[in-house]
This record gives sequence, structure tokens and C-alpha cells, in this order.
Amino acid sequence: MEGRAGAEGAQGTAGTARTDAAVRRRAIWAGAVGNTVEWVDWAVYSTFASVFGGQFFPSHAPEAALLSTLAVFAVGFVMRPVGGAVLGVYGDRHGRKKGMTLTISLMAGAALVIAVCPGYSTIGVAAPIVLVLARLVQGFSAGGEFGTSSAFLVESAAPARRALAGSWQQVSVGAGTLIASVTGTILTSTLDDHALQTWGWRLAFALAGLLGLIGLWLRTSVEETESFQRAGGGRPERPHPLRTMLVEHPRAALRVAGVTVAGTLIYYLWVSYMPNYVHVTTGMPLSRALLANSISLVVFLVLLPFGGMLSDRIGRKPTMLAFAGGFLVLAWPLFHLVQGGFWSLLAVELIGVVLLVGYSANCAVIMAEQFPPEVRTTGIALPYALAVAVFGGTAPYITTWMSAHGARGLVWIYLSAAALVGVLVYATMPETKGKEIE
Repeated sequence: MEGRAGAEGAQGTAGTARTDAAVRRRAIWAGAVGNTVEWVDWAVYSTFASVFGGQFFPSHAPEAALLSTLAVFAVGFVMRPVGGAVLGVYGDRHGRKKGMTLTISLMAGAALVIAVCPGYSTIGVAAPIVLVLARLVQGFSAGGEFGTSSAFLVESAAPARRALAGSWQQVSVGAGTLIASVTGTILTSTLDDHALQTWGWRLAFALAGLLGLIGLWLRTSVEETESFQRAGGGRPERPHPLRTMLVEHPRAALRVAGVTVAGTLIYYLWVSYMPNYVHVTTGMPLSRALLANSISLVVFLVLLPFGGMLSDRIGRKPTMLAFAGGFLVLAWPLFHLVQGGFWSLLAVELIGVVLLVGYSANCAVIMAEQFPPEVRTTGIALPYALAVAVFGGTAPYITTWMSAHGARGLVWIYLSAAALVGVLVYATMPETKGKEIE
């Protein structure tokens, strides 16, 4: 009888473990897929900006219409810190699940508004006003998404797999960007200019918005994290998360911003700026430069989970230092090797994304491990959004300004300076691998 009871107990324990693992996988899947959909909605704007600019602004000046459309894109970055503060607090007060359902609802709803909004020729100045308001909502949503989804993914993971789970946050961001790019490629290849400018771009926004319904369904079907529940989430008498973060965890908040500076700046330079840099400096056709960039981005997405696994094995600091130290040492030779043609550029791009894995696979888990659960989403979202807006959002402008003033060949120094900041921050931050998080 005792043997049978022991066997039944062992089977029950194994069954519980399998159930827990299945719940964790479903939670991580829901967080990652929902985040992918969120970033499809965000990225489809820049993908089709040159197509629909004339629909929302006077079309007699195409260049002015495009500039106005890009200015609206920049406005979205301004709202990200606001969203980080407000939605971070919401996620800490009402739960990660409710926070994620709110962010994806806002993002997808704004995409659908853009899809159906009449153009300037129909409703006049109301058209750009609606566009600006919709983009403000999307920037607000994006500001809260990173902190909420990062907290959810890391809290949903087994203790020994937190970096692996967190790496899916960045996988989903890249996947969303790729889906938006593929959508753009398909529509621009199959539709003529008239169809694309009258209804094709609207189809892209409508599809992005409808995908949001899938992400919303996934996010409403998962359970709230145990960390939030154990912390007494939802009680009205809890201290205000933003005030608590600023008063009790200022060093952790500064560390999140410091961790982000090098990562976001180098990411924008390497992934967004490099194709145009090579096109201008070497005369390589932009299509070839973009091809090398796309190949390297796919490799980057494949490697990210493995980077998370490596971090879970050897620690956050070694992998982050490999990222920043690698760029500090290799920035000058890599920028000069791009002069050698397509294959040389592809090799340079691949080396860069391998190094970037050290940051992108770690950023979500490191930030989540800095804070207790009652301020975790606020602590991640606000400092991260501020750093992205200040350093990531300005990177294209600064590099363009350098190029316009004859300093294009010194862009590598800009990247090296960011890498040096990263080395200093990562070398002095505490190791959080194995740290107990509530």
C-alpha cells in the first residue's frame, strides 16, 4: 500500500510539473505573439509612410507631405515615456494581464482608425489631426508594452530560464517588424501605384489592426502571474508604484536607463542606419544593402533564444560585456570593412548582430530583476522609454547630421562612445542570475 501511495504521489508530482510547464509555455507564447502583433501595428506606419503621406496632407507637395508624415512618426516617440509611466503604473496596480490587453487594444484600435480615416481631400485638416491622435495613442501604447510584456514573460518563466523567456520579448519585436516589411513587399509588388495609394495602404493597416484581435484573444486567455498575485496586486491601499520607484528604487531605475543607452543606440545604428550608410558611402544599390540587412536580421532573431540560454547558464554580466566590449574593439574595423562589397557587408552585419544578441537577449530579464513585483512594470517601462526616446530616437538625426557636415567617416566613434558607456554600466552592475525574484 505504501509503495502504491508513493508511486501515485510521484505520478501526481510529475503531472503537476508537466501542468506547470504547459502553463508557462502558454503564458510565454501569449506574451510573445501578442507583442509581435503589437509591433506589426507600430511598424506598418513607417513601412507605408511614403505611400499614404499624400492622403493625409496636401498632395501638391509630395516631399512636404512625406516630411509631415515622418514628423507624425516622431511624435509617437514623444509619447512613449508618458505611456511608460501611466501604463507601467496600471500594470503594477491592476496586473500584467490587464496591462497587456490594454496596450494591444490601444495599438490595434489606432491602426484601424488610420485604416478607415478619410483623406485630406475629403475632410480637410481633420485628416492629419486624426492621424496625429492615432499615432499618439500608438506611441502611448508602445511605451507601456515593453515594461508590461517584459515583466509578464520573466515572471512566467521557471527561475533557471528567465533570460530565455525574456529573450522572446525582443524576438517578437523583430518578428513584428519583419511581418510589416513582408506585408509592404507583397502589397508594393502586386498592386499598381494608384491602387496602393488609394486603398492598398489601408488594407495593410486594417490587417494589422485585425491581427490585434488575435493577440487580444491570446492575452485574455492566460492567467495572471503568481508574482503579481503574491505581491497583493489589485489592493487599492498599495503605495503608488511611480512614487515608490522614484523614492525607494532610484538606482535601479537609473541602471535600467544605463543598460538601455548602449543597446538602443547601437541597435538603431546597426539595424536601421547601416544600409543607408553603405549605400551613400560605397554606392552599393540600396536593395543589396537592405538584403544583407534582412538576412542578418533573420539570423539575429534565430540566435536570440540561444543568447538567453547562454545568459541563464553563465550570467548576465559576461554576455552584456561581450556585446559592449565587442563593439568597442571592432567598431572601427567593421565600419571600414563594409567598403568591400556585398559579401563583406553581410559578414560585417552578421558579426554585429551576433554581438547585439548579448544585449537583446538580456535586456528584459535584467530590467525585471532590478525591481520587486509591486513596481516592476513601472520600473522597467519609464526609464526604458525615456532612454529609447532620447538616445534611440535621436540616433538617425545625429548620424544624418554628421553625414551632412562631412563627418560620415566618424560615425564609428559615435558607436564606440555608446559601447564604452555600456562597458562601464555592465561592469559595475550587480549580477542578477540566480537572484530570487518575488
